[in-house]
Amino acid sequence: MNKTPLTVAGAEMLRAELHRLKTVERPNVIAAIAEARSHGDLSENAEYEAAKDRQGFIEGRIMELESKLASAQIIDPALLDADGRCVFGATVELEDMASGQTVTYQIVGDDEADIKLGKISISSPIARALIGKYAGDIAEVQAPGGVREYEIVDVRYV
Repeated sequence: MNKTPLTVAGAEMLRAELHRLKTVERPNVIAAIAEARSHGDLSENAEYEAAKDRQGFIEGRIMELESKLASAQIIDPALLDADGRCVFGATVELEDMASGQTVTYQIVGDDEADIKLGKISISSPIARALIGKYAGDIAEVQAPGGVREYEIVDVRYV
């Protein structure tokens, strides 16, 4: 089985969602199904159908989260010793060569990526262009609008 990289924070986020689904959502949907059954004829009971659909979604998500956590390779960025290279978990400060604007991203797993929080997926074009480079290097990113160049200002492991 392939190992999926995940930061410690990302793994904790998935564990919290799994715990919520098992302890809150699953009992709620079971109660909703029982309530809908008490209304009689199940063949024309929209509440019952909706609750069963919700149950299917919750059970599918639980299985997906358990699988992801089982195949996760959890990496703590603070423990990395990559000699200043851009690697999974690193926080990278970039300067757009065209505009001079600086941005900071952390390279994380697919499930924890959130651009609003400055977290980019390891499989994104920017992350793929950054992996293996050092501070001072130029990364060329194939973006939808053409090639963009970023200078790597700083690489941190936090």
